[in-house]
Amino acid sequence: MPVRTLKPTTPGQRFMSVSTFEEITTDQPEKSLTRALTKTGGRNNKGRITSRHRGGGHKRRYRIIDFKRDKYDIPGIVKTIEYDPNRSCRIALVQYADGEKRYILAPDGIKVTDEVISSRSRTPLRPGNAMPLSEVPTGMNVHNIELKPGKGGQMARAAGASARLMASDGGMVTLKLPSGEVRLVQESCLAVLGEVGNKSHEKIKIGKAGRSRWLGRRPKVRGVAMNPVDHPMGGGEGKSSGGRHPVSPTGVPSKGYKTRKKKNQSDRYIVSRRTK
Repeated sequence: MPVRTLKPTTPGQRFMSVSTFEEITTDQPEKSLTRALTKTGGRNNKGRITSRHRGGGHKRRYRIIDFKRDKYDIPGIVKTIEYDPNRSCRIALVQYADGEKRYILAPDGIKVTDEVISSRSRTPLRPGNAMPLSEVPTGMNVHNIELKPGKGGQMARAAGASARLMASDGGMVTLKLPSGEVRLVQESCLAVLGEVGNKSHEKIKIGKAGRSRWLGRRPKVRGVAMNPVDHPMGGGEGKSSGGRHPVSPTGVPSKGYKTRKKKNQSDRYIVSRRTK
């Protein structure tokens, strides 16, 4: 999955880089596993913007991904490796022995014709196989990790992401996450062996503003460059620097202010916070 740099024939292409897509085996998704994806433009059901800098972008169809991996003890064969416009990693189409097809996140190193299996007991230690954390050997990398048994994988799903299993004790395992956070997870939670593929995604340079627009990202404007009616830090004569601590448009401090809800029961499982 190398990254290709372009010849600087235009200013926008001078530092631009793109993926070579050489691992992709087809450009036609499995139609039964796709759904229409409507755009919100960052607006809620009242038409008000709740997430800024969103809108436009290329039309997409959503690919239904099997995050639960709950087809136990039935082997599946990887049929295709595909591009997914909704995520940074690649996805793999798996056809199981009973004929059913499902998309999974493509682990690093997986190829067409490889076999994957999911089980509540130990499986062969190959990338793409899923099993409970209690069966994973210490020191192994895993991805698509559940936070609650049966809910489906929620952690380490981006391109190149993985968590390392550090220890196991008292029904809980200790994981070191990609952010540097160390936390406890129930050992009955399912995880997939290996790292998520497309590790070179982080090396891609957008190169020009138009490419961000294709992804549905609208321009950002600094608060200090606005008028007082538009932002708490707006206004002032000349190049004013705001005159207060940096805040969001709604007045919430944007540096160092704790916004995590106190009711979040997941906090008690964090052994050490992510590295700053």
